[in-house]
Amino acid sequence: MRMAYQLCFTYRKYILEATRHWVSYRGQTLSRTVRGMMYYKHALELQCFLESAGDYASFGGYRTMESSQGNERVQALGDMKFTYVVSCQLLGALKTSNDPRDRRLYNDILYLMIMYPSLRVAYIDEREEFVNGISHKVYYSVLSKDSYNTEIYRIKLPGPPTDISEGKPENQNHAIIFTRGEALQTIDMNQDNYFEEAFKMRNVLEEFLKSPSGQREPAILGLREHIFTGSVSSLAWFMSNQETSFVSISQRILANPLRVRFHYGHSDIFDRIFHITRGGISKASKTINLSEDVFAGMNSTLRGGYITHHEYIQVGKGRDVGMNQISLFEAKVANGNGEQTLSRDVYRLGHRLDFFRMLSFYFTTVGFYLSSMVTVLTVYMFLYGRFYLVMSGLEREILENLSIHQSKALEQALVTQSVFQLGLLMVLPMVMEIGLEKGFRSALGDFIIMQLQLASVFFTFQLGTKVHYFGRTILHGGSKYRATGRGFVVFHAKFSENYRLYSRSHFVKGLELVILLVLYQIYGHSYRSSNLYLFIKSSLWFLVGSWLFGPFVFNPSGFDWQKTLDDWTDWKRWMGDRGGIGHPDRNWESWWDGEQEHLKFSNIRGRILEIILVLRFFIYQYGIVYHLDIAHRSKNILVYGLSWLVLVTTLLVLKMVSMGTRRFGTDFELMFRILKALIFLAFMSVMTDLFVICGLTISDLFATVLAFLPTGWALLLIGQVCRPLFEAIGFWDPIKELAKAYEYIIGFLLFAAIAILSWFPFVSEFQTRLLFNQAFSRGLQISMILSGRKD
Repeated sequence: MRMAYQLCFTYRKYILEATRHWVSYRGQTLSRTVRGMMYYKHALELQCFLESAGDYASFGGYRTMESSQGNERVQALGDMKFTYVVSCQLLGALKTSNDPRDRRLYNDILYLMIMYPSLRVAYIDEREEFVNGISHKVYYSVLSKDSYNTEIYRIKLPGPPTDISEGKPENQNHAIIFTRGEALQTIDMNQDNYFEEAFKMRNVLEEFLKSPSGQREPAILGLREHIFTGSVSSLAWFMSNQETSFVSISQRILANPLRVRFHYGHSDIFDRIFHITRGGISKASKTINLSEDVFAGMNSTLRGGYITHHEYIQVGKGRDVGMNQISLFEAKVANGNGEQTLSRDVYRLGHRLDFFRMLSFYFTTVGFYLSSMVTVLTVYMFLYGRFYLVMSGLEREILENLSIHQSKALEQALVTQSVFQLGLLMVLPMVMEIGLEKGFRSALGDFIIMQLQLASVFFTFQLGTKVHYFGRTILHGGSKYRATGRGFVVFHAKFSENYRLYSRSHFVKGLELVILLVLYQIYGHSYRSSNLYLFIKSSLWFLVGSWLFGPFVFNPSGFDWQKTLDDWTDWKRWMGDRGGIGHPDRNWESWWDGEQEHLKFSNIRGRILEIILVLRFFIYQYGIVYHLDIAHRSKNILVYGLSWLVLVTTLLVLKMVSMGTRRFGTDFELMFRILKALIFLAFMSVMTDLFVICGLTISDLFATVLAFLPTGWALLLIGQVCRPLFEAIGFWDPIKELAKAYEYIIGFLLFAAIAILSWFPFVSEFQTRLLFNQAFSRGLQISMILSGRKD
């Protein structure tokens, strides 16, 4: 009986381990990466066997050699030629932690070292040491092996690496001393390898002995990557196609003939001796080297290195598969490019490259993000320019001037701009690469399917992400690393989470463009007789729709009615919680303070430029008040002054009501209710007089709201820029209350549109079927059943 129980227990343990391996090898996990990299050792052993074994042994097979004495020689040769070092800074902390989750992670790493005896793990060890009776924290870089975490080497560090520099580059820098050999391949944890590709490594290493330029040997060998996450969802497919074009046709052109290819965090092979004697492979200065990988290529080029690209070998690569993951990654890259623009490396390359390489370098690095920012700024300049022409009356004068009324040059220029705005040129490299590999018929079919799955919405949305974070970095600095995670995103992201991620980068800008388009539609009359008018305005509305509703369109169950109700409850809780201290996920106040963190790094020039950009919001009020019916076409400056008096009075009354609610709402509830009733009666009497005597109309009320909302937002932004001043004079709390009121308005407007779409069940079904594959759709249906839904 006991033996049967042991066999059953052993079998269940085996099934559990096999299931864990099956799941791990289908995600972006360390286990998958280690397994893939260990194929290099297996390939070396097999090649050694084929070259040294006789005919009889060859016919017997490689596995028959495992019990022979020759196997020891094969393994020794593999260990001598190949070493795999996993850099895991947190292993020391996991080892001493009492948290069950940390202990599981530590045991999993030990399990990997049992599976692969030649695996080495480098980590940071923190210890307490006493010097002259005083306790000091001392940090070591440690290399360990086997299941007992046996220490091989220990090197004392001058301080905590993650405190003085960026985490990822220091993760490489502290472990590179433990590597051996002349070639060093850098691998991220979201990569994989294939056994058949491992046999080609000996051919790739021969490239170090060639001189493609005729002058020097390569310092970095670039490799192609195969994206294995394209089948998860439509977003994963979009990113897979985009990344495939980048790691293939783009890398080929960058390497030859442009000769401006650098290192992009992929599986490149470094000439180890060249780089460790010339600054290493990772620059790790805080903030400025946020994108540490590209600086390795810049450093190699500046020091005379030559970089090539080879496509007869490839490694696996996983990409982000969820909307929020992708946006965080794009934000990190945009921040990194902003810091590159300010770096000395870009300055030196611009001075040392010849003219044609300098232009190629510009347009393939920071120039791409600068061009994207100029594209969005062009949209703003176009709308604000048209709005100014309408409000100032210049448009009417132009239309009534017969000498220029028939000019079509401006219309043609605007059509060209609107075509580029749709981002059609962004997919051209993708279509070309798919056409070269699968045929242009397949490329055309994939392009059509991508458009049906709203790829244009996705890429237009990501354009806003790039522009926002790149521009903010250029203006204020303060970039930081953003952890994206590599899991398969099969869960519904709450509205509050989407709001935290996209409020400033997309929602606010999208609503600003909505107000501009609405006002231009009301007051503008240009191009109404032109056939091109609809195309121009439709492209702008497409941009607005992508920015406002992109996160919800690509959110699993984004228009499910029950999920929408749950999101509304969570949103009210998040907005209502107070405190100001804690995680941004817990309350609005903590998130709002974190959104202004970049202003702490800004200098006086950045603050002045921010205020100058904010002044655009005052154009609304200045233009609209003179078009109100109550103004009776008066052009007197007093009209504008009276509008400010109305705005200030409204804000003061709202502030008095808010203060009274907090201070007297409990102790003097009856008196305070009477006071609010008197304020309401006074308001109604004033509005009645305005309607009867002064000629106020309903359209004037609507226009006044559109005029005052941007003005209040401008005052709020100026208050955030001048936060130290307002805190000193004790006026910071009103600004915070005004900010919260605007957050409620923005959230309510977005929720209203989502609720209307969620009311119709076919919208959610259409979204699930169209945007996700069958397996993913089936997983969503199962999750609905498990959550108790019967429909």
